[in-house]
Amino acid sequence: MQVKLNGKILELIQGNITEQPDVDVIVNAANAELRTGSGVAGAIHTAAGPKLYQACLPLAPIMHGDAVLTPGFNLPNKYVIHTLGPIYGIDKPSDYILARCYEHSLRLADENGLKSIAFPAISTGIFGYPIRDAAEVALSTIKRTLQHIQHIQLVRIVLFSAQELEINVDVLNDVVEQ
Repeated sequence: MQVKLNGKILELIQGNITEQPDVDVIVNAANAELRTGSGVAGAIHTAAGPKLYQACLPLAPIMHGDAVLTPGFNLPNKYVIHTLGPIYGIDKPSDYILARCYEHSLRLADENGLKSIAFPAISTGIFGYPIRDAAEVALSTIKRTLQHIQHIQLVRIVLFSAQELEINVDVLNDVVEQ
């Protein structure tokens, strides 16, 4: 699904975040130490190669909601933005922290003159954030932040499963109408 918001394209697709060769930067749902892990972080570190971990070392630790930029190394993307989302029910207020992840990532990409960015569904895996709730925060934050962005023309959310995509499409329809 694809919509225009504030003159920019927001699209939702099912796929693999490490296989988005047409975007400048992908976002890593990172841990505080920016190490390889399971889920998105593991996939990105594996695809990027060991140089990514070395580039992350001086940037760690990061706080919840922060975003930092590294090269993409072996990825088809020039850069990776690493952001630390909330563990649902533990890191509070979870909605505020999650919104900061999206906003800070978008602003960091824009400050670096990037034109396209792809996000995973931050915090919905092992961090336990309910998919619909996370989609509401993510899509509302992206819509609001795009009003203040100059360079980014494409924001893509890459969802792992068909069910996640369906939920996000449903939420996006509501967000667009607001």
